[in-house]
Amino acid sequence: MIPSKNMKGKDGKGSYPDKSSRMIPITLMFVVLCGFSFYLGGIFCSEKNRYLTNDVARPVQSHIEVTSTPLRIESIVFPQCSKDYQDYTPCTDPKRWMKYGRHRLTFMERHCPPVFEKKECLVPPPDGYKPPIRWPKSRNECWYRNVPYDWINKQKSNQHWLRKEGEKFLFPGGGTMFPNGVSAYVDLMQDLIPEMKDGTIRTAIDTGCGVASWGGDLLDRGILTVSLAPRDNHEAQVQFALERGIPAILGIISTQRLPFPSNSFDMAHCSRCLIPWTEFGGIYLLEIHRILRPGGFWILSGPPVNYENRWRGWNTTVEEQRSDYEKLQELLTSMCFTLYNKKDDIAVWQKSLDNSCYDRLAAPDVYPPKCDDGTEPDSAWYTPLRPCVVVPNQRIKKLGLKYVPKWPERLNIAPERVSAVQGGSSGAFKHDDSKWKIRVKHYKKLLPVIGTDKIRNVMDMNTVYGGFAAAVIDDPHWVMNVVSSYAPNTLPVVYDRGLIGTYHDWCEAFSTYPRTYDLLHLDGLFTAESHRCEMKYVLLEMDRILRPNGYAIIRESSYFVDAVGTIAKGMKWGCRKEETEYGVEKEKLLICQKKLWYSNQSER
Repeated sequence: MIPSKNMKGKDGKGSYPDKSSRMIPITLMFVVLCGFSFYLGGIFCSEKNRYLTNDVARPVQSHIEVTSTPLRIESIVFPQCSKDYQDYTPCTDPKRWMKYGRHRLTFMERHCPPVFEKKECLVPPPDGYKPPIRWPKSRNECWYRNVPYDWINKQKSNQHWLRKEGEKFLFPGGGTMFPNGVSAYVDLMQDLIPEMKDGTIRTAIDTGCGVASWGGDLLDRGILTVSLAPRDNHEAQVQFALERGIPAILGIISTQRLPFPSNSFDMAHCSRCLIPWTEFGGIYLLEIHRILRPGGFWILSGPPVNYENRWRGWNTTVEEQRSDYEKLQELLTSMCFTLYNKKDDIAVWQKSLDNSCYDRLAAPDVYPPKCDDGTEPDSAWYTPLRPCVVVPNQRIKKLGLKYVPKWPERLNIAPERVSAVQGGSSGAFKHDDSKWKIRVKHYKKLLPVIGTDKIRNVMDMNTVYGGFAAAVIDDPHWVMNVVSSYAPNTLPVVYDRGLIGTYHDWCEAFSTYPRTYDLLHLDGLFTAESHRCEMKYVLLEMDRILRPNGYAIIRESSYFVDAVGTIAKGMKWGCRKEETEYGVEKEKLLICQKKLWYSNQSER
């Protein structure tokens, strides 16, 4: 045996076999024990998940070899959930609210049930459910039976949010702060912010969105908005938004960061959203600062803006409102915002483009301080809010709104932040874009409804750079791009190119209502996540959020595809297996459709 150059003794010289021969049996024993432990682990997992494998010669890893024997599982038929689960949101379930604290409304944040409480049943639609009205007509009306909530109609009809007429809810486009209609409100906003007209502003977030009329109006102006609201007393705000075909997600600024990367939105908006911006040291404003791009705009309409003329209608005094406005202005200035424009009930602040403003935050006893370098700015999955300012990375020169290409050019230009992704580069970005154009062309042959008005709300369940969304950008769809909280952080790239998305862990339920998406797409999700997430729970969650008659495109390794099809059959889905665009053996497609059925029992 020739001594290795890397084998060193304590004296730094090469060690020879005769001095370490006793290491050989120890090494052999270690290898045997490791192999035995993997064997036992494989048996345990097989029993736990009821997987039936055909003589798999080695343990299943998260990335399956092409030669692996396809996974087989027992057939299963899932029962129906009882009717009172028709609007079930597992991680924001009002039935569980009493278990959690009331401070800062933490009970409204995500609190997912433990595994032993997860439902293994199919969420039923409401009685009388109909296929949704198609876009763009759906922006102005939806079927009452699809979202049968009278409470919001009774409470908000005087503010012209919506009104019930016959079998439909109608959305006249009103709101608390825009009694003349949302279009007139946005017209005034565009006068205050000319960047809304020329493609400079592309992505926005609306906190406390109501029924998302603001986001719906902006779609015609080339601005893509994430409408955000908690599951609260305004029954089903987010469900109304999605039923209308407007992007929305359940969420609240409370004690945890919102599930979005830093420096991503071009604009943020609050129209009397009742968020106490000046309380708790301005910590909610600090979160808006984190997710807003340098040079981005924050818009506030409602108290305390225009307090001089409005205070009588706010059940307060002019002195109190003046104090609140001054405190708000002071906090925003301390975070490097400047008042950009103001008229009537609308005030607009702009986040600094220049990092020199943040230098003064390094001084002792300054509030809010800079976040320390150990605070990851994009960490946003169950990450606590911190009372400090996230300073934009100075090494990224084209992060500011002024330097980002205008829409639609930005869609196809590799963002600077792609280089921060492990293995990311401009070349990888362009290759990914080209790949998805070919794939989507193939998808449209297999599923011709893609590109038609039969599809509106789409989710790419495990995107990388948003390539699927970019390939359907000219179709009447919008896409929620989901990046796994365990995957490389590519979501900033998605936002930099003018698309929207969120972080998520598919071992848990998504932050949306049942029946809110027309098409779900995944690419190797089970291959990547099966070592963490049990397949049946992921598929049951897909069933919960997919509309009846909706579709799923499941792109998976040949190892998983048959097992997925077996579970899908037990969920009343119809699936067919298809070849990929290149017909490779290691990967297949499942094209599935969820059937429309109605509840006939209340057993679970």
